[in-house]
Amino acid sequence: MLEKFFIKPEEALLVIIDVQEKLSRAMEEEILEKVVNNCLHLIQLAKLYRIPIILTEQYPKGLGPTLEEIRAELPVYEPVEKLSFSVMGEEAFVQRLEGVNKKKVILTGMETHVCVWQSCLDLLHRGYHVFIPRDAVCSRKKEDYKAGLSLMAAAGGVVTSTEALLFQMLERADTEEFKVIQKRLK
Repeated sequence: MLEKFFIKPEEALLVIIDVQEKLSRAMEEEILEKVVNNCLHLIQLAKLYRIPIILTEQYPKGLGPTLEEIRAELPVYEPVEKLSFSVMGEEAFVQRLEGVNKKKVILTGMETHVCVWQSCLDLLHRGYHVFIPRDAVCSRKKEDYKAGLSLMAAAGGVVTSTEALLFQMLERADTEEFKVIQKRLK
């Protein structure tokens, strides 16, 4: 039962869902800034530990590309374009997921109650452990955001915070990785 709460860098995958230009404009500025910063913290951790990152873009012709702040920090910018709300509805995503062979998935992005929720549910259904940092996901409406988090927790996802997840994966305060992340959080 407790197994789902444990995560180590070597078993993790970071998924950033649809943090795109036009969709981002619909979010509250303060909330969007927090989500982007927390995604950047997680990208930094991923780079330090060589955690694979899969980025998705929902209908980029209409919603635009991923925000520049995130694109600039990614080791490689190769988004999986999607039309399905769940990432698992896209064969290109499933192939990348299976290619990295990780069973612990950190889901970030937007919107919490649509693409993040449906992706979480499909991943859980296929036997993955899913971690959702509540401050690295968002929706246009607060009630939809809350509904998405509640649904994911009820389904078996681990709803956490970015900082809790970072420190859980860092494990110790006497490492170079800890020093890098600590500077980012100040």
